[in-house]
Order: sequence, then structure tokens, then C-alpha cells
Amino acid sequence: MPKTHSSWRRAFSVYCQPKVLAMIFLGFSAGLPFILVSSTLSAWLADINISLAIIGYFSLVGAAYSVKVIWAPIIDKAPLPLLTRCLGKRRSWMLLSQLGIALGLWSISRLTIADQLEQAALLAVIVAFCSATQDIVIDAYRIEAIAQEYQGAMAAAYIFGYRVSLLAAGAGALYIAEYFDWSTAYQTMAYLMAAGIVTTFLITEPHHNANLATKQSNHQAGQSGKQSYFTGLAAWFFDAVVGPFVEFFQRNGRHGITILALISLYKMSDIAMGVMANPFYLDLGFSKKEIADVTKLFGFFMTIFGTSLGGVLVVRYGLMRPLLLGAVLVALTNLLFAALAIIPPNLWSLAAVVSADNLSGGIASAVFIAYLSSLTNANYTATQYALFSSLMTLPAKLIGGFSGQIVAGVGYGGFFVYAAVIGIPAIVLSLMIRNSPPSFRAQVETASTAD
Repeated sequence: MPKTHSSWRRAFSVYCQPKVLAMIFLGFSAGLPFILVSSTLSAWLADINISLAIIGYFSLVGAAYSVKVIWAPIIDKAPLPLLTRCLGKRRSWMLLSQLGIALGLWSISRLTIADQLEQAALLAVIVAFCSATQDIVIDAYRIEAIAQEYQGAMAAAYIFGYRVSLLAAGAGALYIAEYFDWSTAYQTMAYLMAAGIVTTFLITEPHHNANLATKQSNHQAGQSGKQSYFTGLAAWFFDAVVGPFVEFFQRNGRHGITILALISLYKMSDIAMGVMANPFYLDLGFSKKEIADVTKLFGFFMTIFGTSLGGVLVVRYGLMRPLLLGAVLVALTNLLFAALAIIPPNLWSLAAVVSADNLSGGIASAVFIAYLSSLTNANYTATQYALFSSLMTLPAKLIGGFSGQIVAGVGYGGFFVYAAVIGIPAIVLSLMIRNSPPSFRAQVETASTAD
């Protein structure tokens, strides 16, 4: 068999690895609570005639996902009594957060929401906090469990499981609520958390590198005397909270600013466009059913295909070329939306553009998650990745808030051209990183067709 065919076969075979397959179930466990404390919970509140103002306040529970970097250092360093000894650092926190989610969802299902809004809000916050904690741990596990070469495949498997859970907790919960009731829907979702819990018991704990600063702080904390105790506590705080940021810039030097700029801008074009997608489809005259059919059917499968292809491209070509390809594709597909705004609308053109958008978005997402994973240091995996993931979405969401005003000023065609243009900085930064010194680029770039 030719060498090229052998390399491609090896690239696709990555999805048969048990650790990659496990990410499907962990991704499912991660996506389930996210939508149950956001859009699905909003649907329940609206269904029982809770005011829009209160529903808006409930949406604030999602802030936990944006500020998870605050408690990520604790997840990175602090052991759990008994659980850590039995399961290890990552799996112990994973199990605790999953049990918290399941218990929180079950407790919500037992409430009479209309009469117990305060309790529902508190439980939603608890579920969101446990869910964000689970995200921190799963991200850390994904990075530590397997070589960087396979991070694209791990990301693709995670996204697949996440997408399936969004269908289960979104459309699935609505169907159950329609034919039974909302309590039954949330009880069912609590049971579905078993997918993540069982997986946590089946996977193996990844290897962890001992951190010298942590060893020193433990030694100092164990010494007698009040001064030694506070010295050790200060050393632990520096290592857990300050250390991840200091280490990142020590390792990357002045190039660290370029990396952070790329992280904050890479998804900018995609997220900004997504805010106006559904209003655009409706204004073109498509029915809600047509939009749902196209975006859910074509969108789901093309996203899955895109993420799978992105994982294969990372194994086959390394990180840098697929990273650049993803940035280019995301910007170009926005121009397809601009074209859709000026041609006579029909369902086939909508399906073609949505398919291209989800395919490119899937490729970009899988590759970018793999790139973020390659940037972490083994001593600070959870903290550094939590920082990167927060930085990845926050600026884009802020820019996306002005999307409606831009559409009002220049129309949909001009808006989608604008969305493509704001993707250019990500392309330029990807080129800069690709052409930078080897020590600055992710080591996984060396994983190519050598095999």
C-alpha cells in the first residue's frame, strides 16, 4: 500500500482508540447541563407564564461558565479527601461535579417552579457551577490523557458527544415535557448524567507531573511554626494562582501576546455571524420549520463531519496548516452568507450555505481546541485551559452584541462582509505563528506523514 494511503488510514484509525471514544460520553455529560440551565429552563419558565424579566435574570446563571478560571487553580491543585486517593486528581473532581449536576437536576424536577422560583434559581446556579467545574476537569483530562498528536481527534469526539447532548437536552426535553411534563423531563436528564458517571469510572487517571513549587510549599507547610505555615500557604497560592500565568509568559516570551491575541480573535468572525443567522433566515422568508430542518439536519451532520475531518487533519498534517485553513474557511463562508443575502432565496441555496458554514466551523473548532490544548503546561493544565477558553469567547460575544446595530446600518449583505473582514486578523496571526521560530510553535506540528 502506498505510504500516503497508509498515513491517511492511520489518521482515521485514531477514532478507534478507547480514550478518544470515551470523550464522546464525557462530551455528552458536559453539554447536557449547559442547555438545561439556559434555553431549556427558559422554555419551562415561559411555559408556566413566568415574566420575561425573571426569565432574563435566570439567564445570568450562565456567567459561571465565563468566570470558571477563578476556581480552576483549586481544581488543578487541591485534592478531595478519600476520592482523590481512590480515583486520582482528575477523576475525583470529575465524579464530584457529575454527581452535583445529577442531584441538582433531580432537585429542580421536584420543585413547583411557579411557587419556588428562589429555590429554582439557587439550584440552577449550583448546577451551572458544577457544570463549569466539570468542564474544567474534562478539558484537563483530555489534554493529559493522550499525546498532542491526537488532540484534534479528542476534540472532535468531545464535540460530537456535546452536540448529541444538546439535542437530548433541547429537543428531547421538549418532547418529554410535551407528552408528559417538565418534572419528568428533568428527571430523565438527571438519569442521563449516568453516561458521564460510568465513563469516569471506566477511564484511567492520566499521569501527572510533580511540580517543584508545589513540593516546596508542601514541605514548608509541614514545618513547625506559624511563619513556616504562612510561608507555605503563600507559596501554594503563588504556584496555583500566579504560577500558571507566569509560566505561560516565561515559556513563550514576547510571543505570548501574539498567542493571546489569536485566542481572542480566532472565533470572532464565527460568533459575530452566528448572532444574526436566525433573524437573517426569517427575513429571507423561510419558515421556522424550514430553518429547523436545514440547520438541525444539515447543520448537525456537517458539523460532526467537519470536526471529525479537523481531527484527522491534525493527525495527518500537524497543527499549523489546519489552524490556518480553519481561519480562512470561517471567513470565506461568511461571504457565502453575503451572497445569499442578494440572490433570490431558495431552500437549496440555504442548505448549501449552512452546510459549508457548519463544515468550516467544525474543522476550525476541532483544530483550535487542539491548538489551545497544546499551549498548556502539564503542571497547570486546568487553570491555563480555563483561561484560554474564557478568552476565546468573551471578546467575540462582546463584539457580537453590536451585530444588530450593524445590520440596521448596512443591511445583511454588508454585515456578513464585515463578519468576514473581522476574520482577517485571525488569518494574519495564524500565519505569524506558523512562520515563527520552532520553539514558539506547538510541538504537535511535527506529527505529520512521517509514519
